Amino acid sequence: MSGPEIFVIIIVALLLFGAEKLPDIARTIGKGMRDFKKATDEIRREIETSTSDFRKDLTDVSDSIKTDVTSYADKLKNDMNDVTDSIKNDMNDVTSEARQGMKDMSSSINNDVNEIKENLENSQKDTAQQHDSTQSASGVDPGTYYKENKD
Repeated sequence: MSGPEIFVIIIVALLLFGAEKLPDIARTIGKGMRDFKKATDEIRREIETSTSDFRKDLTDVSDSIKTDVTSYADKLKNDMNDVTDSIKNDMNDVTSEARQGMKDMSSSINNDVNEIKENLENSQKDTAQQHDSTQSASGVDPGTYYKENKD
């Protein structure tokens, strides 16, 4: 309320009750307001007191749940890390065995290829020597015979 409104209310109260009763009325209203404020403060304190136990219990339960969830999450994370590490180790073992097998197979194939190559070269030399010796015995020049048959 603004100043003029309060002034109007005071004038109306003076006219209705008179100047002698106004102090008594003001005291009664003041006392009533104090009693009302005191009662509301007591009710507020009572509510806060009665709910403080509930709030404390709720906080305890909440903290307990957080602790349990964190504990389970940590345990699950550790278990997952253990399983992951085990799988990685197994995969590394399998991979290294496969790589070793591939190296062995590659080496064996290379040896076989080299052996076949040597056999072919030896076979060609033997064939050429036999051919040369046959031509020499018949009186034909081996170089000429080879060139003629090659073309």
